[in-house]
Amino acid sequence: MYKETDFKKIEINTDPPLTEPERQYYYIALCRELVRREAERLGRPLTCCVTTFGCQMNARDSEKLTGILKEAGFAEAGEEQADFVIYNTCTVRENANLKVYGHLGLLKHRKKNNPSMRIALCGCMMQEPEVVEKLKKSYRFVDLIFGTHNIYKFAELLAETLGSKGQLIDVWEGTGQIVEDLPVERKYPFKSGVNIMFGCNNFCSYCIVPYVRGRERSRRPEDILKEIETLAAEGVCEVMLLGQNVNSYGKTLENPISFAELLRRVERIDGIARIRFMTSHPKDLSEELIQVMRESKKICRHLHLPLQSGSTRILQAMNRKYTKEQYLELVARIRREIPDISLTTDIIVGFPGETEKDFLETLDVVRRVRYDNAYTFIYSRRTGTPAASMENQVPEEEVKSRFDRLLALVQKNAKAQTARFADTVQEVLIEEVNKHDTAFLTGRTSNNLLVHFPGDASLVGSIRRVRLEASKGFYYMGTLISE
Repeated sequence: MYKETDFKKIEINTDPPLTEPERQYYYIALCRELVRREAERLGRPLTCCVTTFGCQMNARDSEKLTGILKEAGFAEAGEEQADFVIYNTCTVRENANLKVYGHLGLLKHRKKNNPSMRIALCGCMMQEPEVVEKLKKSYRFVDLIFGTHNIYKFAELLAETLGSKGQLIDVWEGTGQIVEDLPVERKYPFKSGVNIMFGCNNFCSYCIVPYVRGRERSRRPEDILKEIETLAAEGVCEVMLLGQNVNSYGKTLENPISFAELLRRVERIDGIARIRFMTSHPKDLSEELIQVMRESKKICRHLHLPLQSGSTRILQAMNRKYTKEQYLELVARIRREIPDISLTTDIIVGFPGETEKDFLETLDVVRRVRYDNAYTFIYSRRTGTPAASMENQVPEEEVKSRFDRLLALVQKNAKAQTARFADTVQEVLIEEVNKHDTAFLTGRTSNNLLVHFPGDASLVGSIRRVRLEASKGFYYMGTLISE
């Protein structure tokens, strides 16, 4: 876990260290000097903006990027005012790529009005060779391009970008390295994501993540626990353990441990009141994990368990490694052991070869499981994945019709599931003043249910008892219980 460093004391007129993270500390100190000179030339402080596309792991990476930029001397600002803009990209679906290209068109005009402005792109999208080629050819105004494997080198890349002109590209095909102890600027002082592993070994046929994030690499449990202990000492009461498939945590370690055992150890840390995690792959969710969740007083009563399809035939084509029946049996075991759990899922509509019969199997699972919410997606053809070259791609109008039918059922079920909490008192972590009405606060229950209720801003970051009164489908209006 990063501890504050006095970068003024680091000598930058010598060769940089070869070991990490000391090498990055050296480059942060060098960046501070480069930023100071540029700010002096412009007669004002330099500003930065980090924009995140994609998952919680990207959000956590962006906190690290922001932390390094602030230590380098940048002040945060809106994108339109920023001297350094960085997009941390996602490439899970094609529309994520298109969104980035659209934003770049706007940045090009802003850069013309601010010649000192610099633009950087990183993240999963940059791991696609065709994307990098397109950027080299059509987006020469982008100053820095790097990927997922060398994000820890951001300070080093930033120093090179600040000290020269022209486009810098540094994208690695893979890495086995995990670098700890880099600066982080957390979005919330009372909750934090914690990476426990990187990469994925599952190779679902529709998914590009293993190709852009690399193979699974687990952090050492002692490093994870040390980070969480430090977070707790800083006032964090809720942690979210992050990985592409947390259920396979620890398998690549020299001394393997299970994810369930890691959870046991996290639970023992004083000051942490809530533990969340995602994402869980159904094929790796063990009986041990179910028992740990059942017995825990800190693990939140919410489990995200991606289904993707209810058809065993389609699941096989997706390389998901479980059947419809196995998924339903797993849900039954979870519900039997943890009756108050809330279940959410991911579902893809229109996977190549999906028939109406296959789709009806998906609707059957949705009806039987009664998800509290489901994230529904139209299949996105990703070049480089096995599914992209499969025959029987489903016609667009058919996919859209199925998607609408699925969404209607999901919303109906979610409304009914949410209503079961009516007139109960729940513990709510108060996350913020309501964006639409400052007389209200917004928070989440252990089941991940959103609640809005009247209250004072001084309560943000605390866990309070709230009576849930009016169900609004996906959220509640409530009343704070006086203590």
